[in-house]
Amino acid sequence: MTGADILVEALIRNGGKYMFAYPGGASMPLHQALLKRGDQLRTILPRHEQGGGFAAQGVSRSTDGIGMCMATSGPGATNLVTALADAKMDSIPIVAVTGQVSQAVIGTDAFQETPIIEISRAITKHSFMITANDHTDPDSVREALLSIPRIVKEAFFIAKSGRPGPVLIDFPKNIQTASIEVDDIDWDPAMKLPGYRPLHRKPIPEQIKQSLAAIRRSKRPILYVGGGVINANAAEELTAFAKKSNIPVTMTVMGLGAFPGDDPQSLHFLGMHGTAYSNYAINEADLLLAFGVRFDDRVTGKLDEFAMHGKIIHVDIDASEIHKNKEAHIPVVADVKDFLVALNEAFTEEDKPDTADWWKQINEWRAKYPMSYNQSDDWIYQQYAVDEFWRQTKDQDTYVAVGVGQHQMWAAQFYKFRKARRWLSSSGLGTMGFGLPAAMGVAAANPGKLVVDIDGDGSLLMNIQELATLHCEKLPVKILLLNNQHLGMVVQWEDRFMEGRRAHTYLGPIDHPEALGHGDGTIGDTYPNFVEIARGFGLEAAQVREKKDYPAALNKMLTSKGPYLLDVICPYQEHVLPMIPGGKTVRDMILK
Repeated sequence: MTGADILVEALIRNGGKYMFAYPGGASMPLHQALLKRGDQLRTILPRHEQGGGFAAQGVSRSTDGIGMCMATSGPGATNLVTALADAKMDSIPIVAVTGQVSQAVIGTDAFQETPIIEISRAITKHSFMITANDHTDPDSVREALLSIPRIVKEAFFIAKSGRPGPVLIDFPKNIQTASIEVDDIDWDPAMKLPGYRPLHRKPIPEQIKQSLAAIRRSKRPILYVGGGVINANAAEELTAFAKKSNIPVTMTVMGLGAFPGDDPQSLHFLGMHGTAYSNYAINEADLLLAFGVRFDDRVTGKLDEFAMHGKIIHVDIDASEIHKNKEAHIPVVADVKDFLVALNEAFTEEDKPDTADWWKQINEWRAKYPMSYNQSDDWIYQQYAVDEFWRQTKDQDTYVAVGVGQHQMWAAQFYKFRKARRWLSSSGLGTMGFGLPAAMGVAAANPGKLVVDIDGDGSLLMNIQELATLHCEKLPVKILLLNNQHLGMVVQWEDRFMEGRRAHTYLGPIDHPEALGHGDGTIGDTYPNFVEIARGFGLEAAQVREKKDYPAALNKMLTSKGPYLLDVICPYQEHVLPMIPGGKTVRDMILK
């Protein structure tokens, strides 16, 4: 077997099922090896390496598996960098493989050579480079080949264990093409990871007792739930505890789906664009049960005034997150699922806090500051578009990916996720162009499920080439395009904080007669013509402009058999509200 054959076999043996790979000179042997094993590992050709990296995330975010991507050396490898950084920020396990120039020319500025290990060191959980100590010595090359199964096994283990994250394997071409006898290969070698000890920490009984005492004494408790609960597959345990304790639940954008969004106990999500009532509640809470969160600035605003009245129980598998941004009164370094299992087992009726007055206050806030939007005319407001989409799909097992911008926040506000791993959002890095390729990965890993990319016109253009992948690979992703012809979130900040000056946020031609629309927020002719573009890529597509036509147009998209793009023309002057400006507090929340 060649080195390339060994690596592909090792990927399969460690559970790899979907590879998003774009070939090039330094990775051609790997693609030949993938071709041989197409019966066990599906290789999908993205139209850009970044798209392949986000598609790999789509596999990892929507399943309990590990997505994989592959690129050639040089520009192919550097095109993966954004996807790696995105996965690192959101704690998403992926394994990325890059071809590298042969060892003989590494360091000589050879054609398509980049030092991808050094480039990506700070944005991966770990990196490997498969090399021979002496590339001219057959015995040394043989040792390198024999190390491949161990390195792949370690890559999968590191990516998934502890706090998950991306792992990179850089693979010089001379090792890919070298070969050894199959009988010499140990496919399940012992790992060699000195210094990496992701202990499966269990909560100690005293921490459970302290937590129960704090819960029992609290009058205004709140569950503050993040993506760590989803990574730990602890949504069921969280829901059980919430129901036992009758404590209100608010989630971060990463935590959506950890608790049913349409449950009366849900305050939905908090932070900069979260519900007003969740932000008021966390501001007045006397106890925060912070599970799998990192006290991100988009949640906390002005850090020293965030939840200043409450004690904090902070549970996280990553010890570096404890006390990092906010001091915890009861710090627990443990798997949040283990903590919730232990908490549920120990919880009794006597531990249930008296929250009657607290719920009365929360429901007053909820009645006074509901999530609402303008429905007075025939325009298709973005909030309405998402709300109607929720109504038509809430009883299906729907997966929703989003790009980044206003549409992302409206999707988070108005789509109520009932299950974990159904919501895919680039939350930490905030990468435009994430939605379409992420949905592509979801569709590959979850055949037969409804997969929808809610996108904006600016974000979709970042990776629009993946429409070709949908068509060629028969991935029936639906694209709900909320098209306002502007970079909406930046426009919103221009309107709120920069006196409405448009600094390159209009996406149409500057000499177009409708460059600024009609002044009332409606859009004239649109550019580009997304319907024609989608049809050029082989997709079904349609455009809708009037509210009365939207439900039927949406239903046609959702019931179509193949990939479909619905271009929804929306007002460009609409803002995402509520909004707590960056670095501010609940007192500064903008409600209208």
